[in-house]
Amino acid sequence: MELRVLQYFLTVTREQNISGAAEALHLSQPTLSRQLRDMEDELGKQLMIRGNRKITLTEEGMILRKRAEEILALVQKTEHEITISDDIIAGDVYIGAGETDAVRLIAKAGKNVQTEYPDIHYHISSGDTTDVLESLDKGLIDFGLIFSKIDTSKYEYLEFPVKDIYGILMRKDSPLAGKDGIRPEDLHDNP
Repeated sequence: MELRVLQYFLTVTREQNISGAAEALHLSQPTLSRQLRDMEDELGKQLMIRGNRKITLTEEGMILRKRAEEILALVQKTEHEITISDDIIAGDVYIGAGETDAVRLIAKAGKNVQTEYPDIHYHISSGDTTDVLESLDKGLIDFGLIFSKIDTSKYEYLEFPVKDIYGILMRKDSPLAGKDGIRPEDLHDNP
């Protein structure tokens, strides 16, 4: 399977039809169709159902789309890392993080580093612990910001000096509104 054909496949999934993808790729429609059929033959699976105006991905096609995005992102990252000059401190830093206020500290630290090294660029992606660890394991991100237990034998880590605080919104006449604090067990009988 060639990277070029993976890019073709992703373009077709974005355009949702082969003619639009062929135009975006500056290819003839028969050439693109043949490349996709060859890939399906190579994999031994149908990847898409071709309709009159729109393609629909099969289950295998959805798997390939996700993996193709990961593969091409990793290739792009690798090419960029290799082509950077040894004399310049520059590059892209990929960080995966959950929805947390602690990202503010990462952004502040990144800004401080970027002030001294303006050719460093940060990319932050959002996800839960599973998403972040999966991206870290695949080499798609450089760092992960996680607030749950991890396998400390598998990862290098630093403890973050903050904890997230959660709140609950309720009506003023709710029985819980009169409490100074809410514990998880206070919520068991509430919708």
